[in-house]
Amino acid sequence: MASSNEYRKLSIKDALKAKKSFVKDAIETINELDKNIKAFITVNENAQDVPGNFSGIPLAIKDNIVVKEMKTTCGSKILETFVSPYDATVVEKLKKAGFSIVGKTNLDEFAMGTSTEYSAFYTTRNPWDLDRVAGGSSGGSAAAVASGEVVAALGSDTGGSIRQPAAFCGVVGFKPTYGLVSRYGLIAFASSLDQIGPITKTVEDAALLTQIISGKDPRDATTVEKQIDFSKYIGKNFKNICVAYPEEVFAEGIDNEIARKFEEFIKFLESLEISVKKINFPELKYAVATYYIIAPAEVSSNLSRFDGIRYGLREEKEGLLETYLETRKNGFGPEVIRRIMIGTFTLSAAYYDAYFERAQKVRRKISSKINEILSNYDFLITPTSPITAFKIGEIKDPLVYYMMDIFTIPANLAGLPAISIPFGFSNNLPVGMQIIGKRFDDAKVLGFADFIEQTSPYNTNGRFPTPLEEEEK
Repeated sequence: MASSNEYRKLSIKDALKAKKSFVKDAIETINELDKNIKAFITVNENAQDVPGNFSGIPLAIKDNIVVKEMKTTCGSKILETFVSPYDATVVEKLKKAGFSIVGKTNLDEFAMGTSTEYSAFYTTRNPWDLDRVAGGSSGGSAAAVASGEVVAALGSDTGGSIRQPAAFCGVVGFKPTYGLVSRYGLIAFASSLDQIGPITKTVEDAALLTQIISGKDPRDATTVEKQIDFSKYIGKNFKNICVAYPEEVFAEGIDNEIARKFEEFIKFLESLEISVKKINFPELKYAVATYYIIAPAEVSSNLSRFDGIRYGLREEKEGLLETYLETRKNGFGPEVIRRIMIGTFTLSAAYYDAYFERAQKVRRKISSKINEILSNYDFLITPTSPITAFKIGEIKDPLVYYMMDIFTIPANLAGLPAISIPFGFSNNLPVGMQIIGKRFDDAKVLGFADFIEQTSPYNTNGRFPTPLEEEEK
């Protein structure tokens, strides 16, 4: 059995080289650390090695992705006791490859949030500072990887829910091109925006996991037949390329320290003989408003199935309508109710044209603008988040909360690949930088991120330091 220190630093590549099982190490580490971090909703204490090329490597799965014979709660009281009778496609593929699922991670209820404060059970804490949030909605997955509880994890990303917590926790978070990874078994939030992806310690690990979970799935009509070697550009040199950043990045709302780190990032890229150009992206300011019309509208539709009749919480009342109302009132938390109400309002006959139809038109404009930028440049870069991890309970205003997604939302609206990679610290808290690429250019996005990771002054041998390593210094 590995020592605690050795295990917590492992990447998937390291674990493969070791040729031994780390499943028990994972469970022991979770039992030791998670009473403080609270990354997990369910721990699979009976997890065993699974035959396959990656046998003995423990992974965690965000708790809105179903795993057979394990609870899938979506961080909600309405599904608190639901046990899935089947595996999601991505879970099937991971098990077939030999990975062991050691637990399901905490999230904002139904993936609606950016801090995991909206989980019905508890708030996940940031491993770098336990008084701060881990981000969201995949905060549990990001915290589990950053703390070394698991080697890697899966999350889901609707408006930044993989990339933002990865940035807050100092790990790698990758959202693949929409349609490359099956959503079968992902409990839907906003179907035109949702995408499953990996949260890992290295970019190479992210490429490896994406290779395994991607592919056409007859059970998900939005998946595409596209053969991609996600590791094709890992280890390649990306000098002499040209990247762009929006001048709007420095608009009001971005933390001064994040702005300084982004300027440092630009200078770092230029030192690698990469051309970095400032461009105009005025449509960026409409991204959050557009998202928060389209996403809640899809929520209103997708969450109508949770009615207490077929599965989950059921508050029995005299009449059917009364049963529906009582079940949903007691089963859903405040943020989910807020978004259902917004979505139902914008889809109503009187306001459909004024809000939802108009938002769809703006979505097309934003997508067209990003695609136009990427037709002239190799990548678009931004900070992942305009702020670092904030203190638990610090942000009360929903509008301030929603604006944290301003840099991550555009990739979802356009269905493009995007990755967050660590780039140093601000006030001892991790900072993430985002790279967005052309549709189906996932391998190049991963390759460029790997090139940065390997040359970054903040990495040691291509590995971002974990909280444990910082303590040891």
